[in-house]
Amino acid sequence: MVSDNAMSLGIKVPVEKIERELRQLWEVDDARTNASLINLAVYSEAKGALATNSDMIREITREHSCRALLIGLDKNIEETSVRAWITAHCHLAHGQKSVCCEQIAFHLTGHSTGRFRNTIFAHLQSDLPLIFWWQGNLSDMFSESLYRRIDRLVIDSSGWDDVIVQFTRINEAIRQVNLVVQDLAWTRTYHFRLAIASLYDDLIAAESLKNVSKVKIITNPKHFASGLQLLAWFAEMSGWKRTQDLISDQEDSGSYRFCTREGNIVDAELTLEENSAPIGKIEVISGGVTVCVSREAGGKHLHHQLICDEHVIDIHGPADGDSSAELLADQLSRGGKNSLFKKILPTFFGMLEL
Repeated sequence: MVSDNAMSLGIKVPVEKIERELRQLWEVDDARTNASLINLAVYSEAKGALATNSDMIREITREHSCRALLIGLDKNIEETSVRAWITAHCHLAHGQKSVCCEQIAFHLTGHSTGRFRNTIFAHLQSDLPLIFWWQGNLSDMFSESLYRRIDRLVIDSSGWDDVIVQFTRINEAIRQVNLVVQDLAWTRTYHFRLAIASLYDDLIAAESLKNVSKVKIITNPKHFASGLQLLAWFAEMSGWKRTQDLISDQEDSGSYRFCTREGNIVDAELTLEENSAPIGKIEVISGGVTVCVSREAGGKHLHHQLICDEHVIDIHGPADGDSSAELLADQLSRGGKNSLFKKILPTFFGMLEL
């Protein structure tokens, strides 16, 4: 779990002396200012995650002031133990004073949900919201006593082994405590959604929406959830209802059927392509009108197209970031209660259960 170069995590300190050591850290240099607007906890059970997440926090704190708590758990070691390191990520402000954010890293071994929770909650900065990023599959450490104290839970369903099982647990947490959840798979659709909405501001495109007959979405296999959430969003915003769900004969494709407000049938197909960007394309066909937003793998821009005879819109716009750190930073910038994600969840769950 811990990198061979533990020095990248900062100064190793006894757990019971963390706060005292942090105070001494700031007293050493008057040119540094401690800044925090949130508590950001990042939890992982993956080997080497502490060092990787420390590098990620260094980038995030360029724009977002926080107290970062990194938690790495190794349940393969039966003996219970806790080791801790402290450091500060500093960035120059106006060429004069360094603005710094505290980081506390914990490496836990053994299995104890109580010790896990206490380690986190004992070292939060009081009165600041807690944003908790759970990396990887939800384990038995994800419990009601934990998520009841979280202000926002960040997940990435694209990395889950069994999306249905994991989302069942998330749905239960939302039902119990009205948990605010941010799925980075959903964040990956942000600029696609903006692009589609802007194309439908066009009067011809807006008029064609009631005549949609087909929707095609292409995603990378690792980002199937993003493609399905994008489809759920389009259906929900268009006021469509699912009437019948069909799985295509092809292993790399799924088909879904909706009914529009006007009573028309829309067939939607989600295709997985290994060489695709996380989301490669969404194409909406309405008779002689085609609306398409696409992205090349590794591309930094989206290609927006509206085609209707001689009426053509062909422009480019920004794409969403590929890395989890970029997506999290974007989400922290936007904030909000993520009510739109909650709104599309019933449609998403309905398609997901197939």
